[in-house]
Amino acid sequence: MDTASSRPDATGAAAAALHDFLHRHRRVFVLTGAGCSTSSGIPDYRDADGGWKRAQPVTLQAFTADAATRRRYWARSLLGWPRFAAARANAAHHALAALEAQGRIEALVTQNVDGLHQQAGSARVIDLHGRLDQVACLQCGARQPRAGMQQALLALNPDWERHVAAPAPDGDADLEGVDFSAFRVPACAACGGMLKPDVVFYGESVPRARLEAALAHLHASDALLVVGSSLMVYSGFRFARIAADAGIPVAALNLGRTRADDLLSLKVEADCAQALADLVARTHAGQPGG
Repeated sequence: MDTASSRPDATGAAAAALHDFLHRHRRVFVLTGAGCSTSSGIPDYRDADGGWKRAQPVTLQAFTADAATRRRYWARSLLGWPRFAAARANAAHHALAALEAQGRIEALVTQNVDGLHQQAGSARVIDLHGRLDQVACLQCGARQPRAGMQQALLALNPDWERHVAAPAPDGDADLEGVDFSAFRVPACAACGGMLKPDVVFYGESVPRARLEAALAHLHASDALLVVGSSLMVYSGFRFARIAADAGIPVAALNLGRTRADDLLSLKVEADCAQALADLVARTHAGQPGG
């Protein structure tokens, strides 16, 4: 496996390695993770070794089975949503949109739920785990914007805005030592059912049609480029495993270990935003890969 370091003096080498990879593989399937959005102020879950930085996210089973879990989730979400909604696409998102516009990307599949790829201008995006800016009813399937849910949460819990909490991944907030028992959660206005963010929770499967669409793009691609993901979650790792089994080269741009390290033909350990911006600059300049 070829590697490029994240040392400041190796930034050019990282961009050159990526440029060479894209030059040799014209239809690239891109899979992005949390590391792609950290420069936008959205925290990630894992450290450089792929371990958890914080408690694991709530599971679907806990959310649906326990009213106290739902109260805690939505109370923290009420505080975390404004920061999450205010996040803006960074250089990594804009660079990937530029590469798509150049015809270099077959499809972009993201494990993120922030919509920042679309904000940057990417059109061929599959939101593998859904979008946090939508809320769905588990009973009737009705959907509503998360912004509307925010207003409903505030109307039922007007005093909760006074709480101060640090931002956490995916619109969550670190809010500990608080009694959530009086927090009120709105029900679906259409049927009175349980409302849930329209995202894939831990313990929940990616919708089959969405997965099949992503796999069809993978098999139509010349290579897989992983950006900002440790691939510790199987829903992302499976693409590297399937690509390797099919003889499709796999490269990763990520700070730290990935679950697919032994499958990679190229690993670039560098900041996603800087490395991708440098890569696009090289493609515009027509520089050789190195």
